[in-house]
Amino acid sequence: MAAEGKNAGFNLFDAEEKALAGAEALVAMLDDAPAEARDGVATLTDAYRRSIREQRRLVRVSDRQQAQLARLNQELGRRTAEAEEALSRLKDAQETLVQAEKLASLGALVGGVAHEINTPVGIALSCASHLADATAGLKALFAADNIGVDDFERYLATASDTARLIVANCERAANLIRSFKQVAVDRTSAERRRFNLAATIDETLVSLGPRLKQAGHRLMVACPPELEADGYPGALSQVLTNFVMNSVIHGYDDGVAGTLSVTVDLSSEGMIRLVYRDDGKGIADEHKARIFDPFFTTRRGAGGSGLGLHIVYNLVSGPLGGTLSVESTLGKGTTFTLVFPAQAADVG
Repeated sequence: MAAEGKNAGFNLFDAEEKALAGAEALVAMLDDAPAEARDGVATLTDAYRRSIREQRRLVRVSDRQQAQLARLNQELGRRTAEAEEALSRLKDAQETLVQAEKLASLGALVGGVAHEINTPVGIALSCASHLADATAGLKALFAADNIGVDDFERYLATASDTARLIVANCERAANLIRSFKQVAVDRTSAERRRFNLAATIDETLVSLGPRLKQAGHRLMVACPPELEADGYPGALSQVLTNFVMNSVIHGYDDGVAGTLSVTVDLSSEGMIRLVYRDDGKGIADEHKARIFDPFFTTRRGAGGSGLGLHIVYNLVSGPLGGTLSVESTLGKGTTFTLVFPAQAADVG
């Protein structure tokens, strides 16, 4: 199109040059005409000549500008491609870090459940060992034909007590393992299913028990036992874990114990409201607007990755289909309010 315009321009100038030549010839033919007429035609001819020169100059300027614009467009395209490639790499790196953060929290879950399972398994093992010793003692008395009614009654009492303790602690360990398996599956598969809110919260908080006990924190949960939802329990479990770990890492100074609480209720519109509170240090006003930004943390190098609340925000606005708000006063704790539908919206 530029070449066509350029050729058309020069064709126009050829016509104008011919017109100018005709005007100059007309001036030569006006020797016998009055001087005013000759001067007027000469002036017009000269003005027309200057106009042609100026138009040619403007065409040259326009050509240079078009060439510069083409180079700028080419450079802009190259820079845009580089920026898009860099953005793609950044998104890939961020997604990798987010997945690493999720796996790290799952690792904490494994450690917590292992710690909790250790107690009932240890008790069951001790009881089994005690029962084995009592059985061996009774067997020796029987072999020596020296067993009495009192010996047999003591053995029955011991066997009854230890069997009861073994069964109770094995059931406790089995429940912990079952809870861990369900939470782990929910976390890794992002499967949608119908689930009980209270059970999901309890299963999630079991893994955090050792960390809370170590710091001396107290955790209170108030959730209707019959409340159920149809959605993504893995996302909710991840959100709760990050809330608690955010409080543990950022909310309290070392050696300071606090109270954390989770309160859940259901509105008449079918919306579940989960309120998480701590009574820790709170969030400074200048940080409130940035707490959901990726990689923002006030504890860089001291246990903070800057991804915990960013993951929370994405899970709430994504799979859970809800909203999240935060209220905090410096020195008086922090409250996160999560509102999401009991019946998750269909995706895809």
